[in-house]
Parts: sequence; C-alpha cells; structure tokens
Amino acid sequence: MLNVWDWLVVALYFVIIGVVAYLASRKQDTTEDYFLGGRNIGWFAIGASLFASNVGSEHIVGLAGQGATSGMAMAHWELHAWVLLMLGWVFVPFYYRSGVFTMPEFLERRFNGTARWILSLVSLAAYVFTKVSVTVYAGALVFQTLLPDTFGSPENAFWIGALATVVLTGVYTVFGGLRAVLYTDACQAVILLIGSVFITWFGLRELEGGWSGLREFVMTDVGKYALWRPLSDPDFPWLGVLVASPIIGIWYWCTDQYIVQRTLAAKNLQVARRGTIWGAFLKVWPVMIFLVPGMIGGALHKQGAIAIPLKAGVINGDQVFPSLVTSLLPCGLRGLVVAGLLAALMSSLSSLFNSSASLFTVDVYERIKPRAGQRELVLVGRIATCVIVGLGILWIPIMPLISQGGLYQYLQSVQGYLAPAITAVFLLGLFWPRINAAGAVWGLSFGFIAGMFKLAAQALFGAGKWEHPAWLAAIGDFNWLYATGVLFVLSVVVVVVASLLTAPPERARIEGLTYATIDRAAVRASISRWDVINTVLVLLVILGVYLYFSFWTL
Repeated sequence: MLNVWDWLVVALYFVIIGVVAYLASRKQDTTEDYFLGGRNIGWFAIGASLFASNVGSEHIVGLAGQGATSGMAMAHWELHAWVLLMLGWVFVPFYYRSGVFTMPEFLERRFNGTARWILSLVSLAAYVFTKVSVTVYAGALVFQTLLPDTFGSPENAFWIGALATVVLTGVYTVFGGLRAVLYTDACQAVILLIGSVFITWFGLRELEGGWSGLREFVMTDVGKYALWRPLSDPDFPWLGVLVASPIIGIWYWCTDQYIVQRTLAAKNLQVARRGTIWGAFLKVWPVMIFLVPGMIGGALHKQGAIAIPLKAGVINGDQVFPSLVTSLLPCGLRGLVVAGLLAALMSSLSSLFNSSASLFTVDVYERIKPRAGQRELVLVGRIATCVIVGLGILWIPIMPLISQGGLYQYLQSVQGYLAPAITAVFLLGLFWPRINAAGAVWGLSFGFIAGMFKLAAQALFGAGKWEHPAWLAAIGDFNWLYATGVLFVLSVVVVVVASLLTAPPERARIEGLTYATIDRAAVRASISRWDVINTVLVLLVILGVYLYFSFWTL
C-alpha cells in the first residue's frame, strides 16, 4: 500500500513531466515539428527515448514474471542491444538520407505505393491490438495490486489506473508531438533506471546469501532457469532462440516506426548513430534490473520471505513485480518505483501514440488528400492520436483472455508472426538491388497472411483445444520460435521468386536506397573514431553479459 510520502513522490513525478512536456510542446506548426521534433534532437535524448520507449510497463511486469517462472530464457531478447547498433550503422544511413517521415514511406521510395499501404495498415492494427493494449493492461494490473482498496475495489483500481495514465499520456502527446515525447522519455528513462535498481538491491539484501543465494536457487533447477535450453525444451529450445530472436529484433529495432522515428528526429546522421549507441548501452541493463529481480522474487517466495499469488498451483508471473514492490520497499521508495512504472507506461504509450499518428497522417491521410496544408495535417495527427487512445482502451477487456501464458511471452510470440515478412523485405531490399516492387508486395502479403494463419491456429487448435483436423492441431502446437524461422524463410523465397519472375527495378528508382547505390563517401564522413570505440565497448559489455549468464550455473 502507498502512504502519503509515496503519493508525494508520485505527485512530484507528474509535476516534472508536466513542466518538461509544456516546455517541449511549444511551436508545433509543421509536420516536421510535430512528427520529427523539427529534426533537431540531440543524441542523449534520442538514446534515452529509444530505451524508455522500448521498456514499457509490460517489460517491467512481464520480464519480472518471466524471470520467476522461466529464468533467463527471455534474456536473449533483452540483449538485442547489438541489433540496436545495427540500426545506427546499417539502416539509419538509408532512412535519414532519404528524408522520409515513416518506414512505409521508405518502402514506397524503394518499391511502390502498394508496399507502403500494406505496411501502414498492418502496423496500425498491430499497435492497437498488441503494444497499446498490452502496455496499458500491464500498468493497470500493477495498480490493481498496489492500490486494491484505494478506489473501492481492485477492479476499480485497475480501470482508474488504466484510464488515468492513458488520458494523461494522450494529452501531452496530442499537444506536444514527438519533441515532448523525446524529452519526457529522457526524464522517464532516469526514473525508470533508479527505481528498478532499488528493486534489485533490496531484493538481494533480503535474499539469504545475496547473489550467491540466488545462484544456489537457480542451480536447484538449472533446466528451468538457464540461459540456454536443450533442443528438447518445449518452450525455448536453443536453436529456436538463435533463429527467431534476430528476426524479431531486426524487425523491431531496425524497421518499426515506433523505434526508428526517434533516430529520424536527429540533427544529422552522426547524431542519429550516436543516439543508437547510447540507447544500446542502456538496453543491456534490463537483464539485471527486470529479469534478475524476477528470479530473486522466485527465490524469496521459495524461502517464505514473501508470498506471491499462485495461478493453477504455480507462481503467477504477472504478480511478481507488484509483490516485490509491496513486500520489500520502504515508504517513499515505493512511490519512486511506482513513478518508475508510470514512467515506463507513459513513455511507451506516448511513443506509440505519436508513431501511430505519424503512420495514419503521413501514410494514409496525406495520400488520400495530398493538398492538405501543414496545420491541417498536424490537426489530423492529433485526432488520430485520440482515436488510437480510444481503441487501446476498448481492447483492454480482451487482454485477460489472451495473456494466460504471461504478457511478455504473448507479446513476443505475436511479434514473431508479424516480423518475418517485414524483416525479409527490408534486408533483401537494402542488400540486393534486383529485388523489385512485385517481390516486396508478394512477400509482405504472403508473410502477413501466413503469420495470422499460424496465430489463429495456435489460438484454436492443438493439445487441450480443438485437436481435429490433426494437421491444424500440429500447426497450432508447432513451437513459435521455429515458426518464426519458417515464416522468414518462406517470405524470403516468395520475395526472391516474385522479383526474378518480373522486370528488375530501374536504376534511377533505387539510387541511394541500396548498398550498391548509396553515397558511401558521405556515410563514411559522418563516422568518428569515438563512434567506433564506443560501439566496440558496448559490444564487449553485451558479450560479457552473455558469457557470464551462459556459465553462471556451473
């Protein structure tokens, strides 16, 4: 339960965010101001926003739950910092120099308008039905646990928490645009890191034996908590992880509007790259401040130091983080961690709202009404943000029905079916000039339809569900990690075959949009020695974390 000191900390957080949002929201007259912050943002704000946008309430709640129930299995996704470096070194030079606002717009430059329409509509649907709703649901779940009686009942706390954070975030996103999102994200990243570090520190202090006690707990069931699982593991076989995690990572970090939009707001290409390097460094830490506390929670529960609610006889993963907050932290610090949760929730939501508005305004409305003025487009962007907010709220009641396996695993599995086609089209489009519009359209269409077919089969058919016909049950039960790899290979084949069966693209159309046609001298001129040194240092940190947790149970 929160006391008066906790509420004062939370109130101070809202005051700080409100002031920052107000100062950043002035002068939003053009689409470049509203959607890209005037293309005048520094590397620190970009990197902090990349981190804060990625780490939402579903990260904090979901990763703590995964840590308690499946150990380090999800750490592979959190160590995608190396993929974030790919964004800065491999992808951003094309995006930034093409001057686009959105990723679908880039696909139109490289291929055609049909590819742009497909990616725009699928991205908008995915934002509403996965990211917005999952983020809000996870945050509301924590409010339900931390403030069960504050608003009369746990159900009231759930809905008031969900609605209040969505509305408040929507207000400053609607009026402030991307500049307000970026600068509030920079503040929220600091609060998020501080609050999560306290959870880890207090948990280790409470755990008998500290870090050694945690290792002993993990070694009691190495198969359950290890970073690498055998091929026989039904959920996270090591080969499936190696296949699927890069495909999902490249889609999310290098091609998704939600993330890439931050780099497009940079002052120049060098600043954009440095922002990704800074963001990659921050991205390493969720393993220590989200996953590890989850395992600490599991160990404390086993020792009887805290009581985590059960679900079907085992720990309810989505209740691990709230239980740690209520059981371990003193007053004041509880408020700081709740403020950190609010920071995660609001930063992710604000980024989602602004990215969704950008996609709708630039890729849908402006194409339907090409003569629309700048003020009209900004107004449409604000209205689109309000609509996305409303749709996300309407989807919340469905979330309890589809998050039975844990929020974070649900989110990753759905993304595993959306990612393959997009990853295939972007990679082939950049590295092979022969890939044409027909290949992109066919590949995107096939990949999305096949991915949604797998998702539907997984929801309806298989063991414990409809088991006939047998072939649909087999598809439903097929491991989602391997399914991601299969979808990627099939998408690549479709893109390549369709491209080779049709005429190659004209040289003028792909100028500057593939590695064979880009101005490499201009790209090299944006690279400094410190960019290379800092990139190597971040890679060494990632490698160190991988090596330590690969062998820490020996």
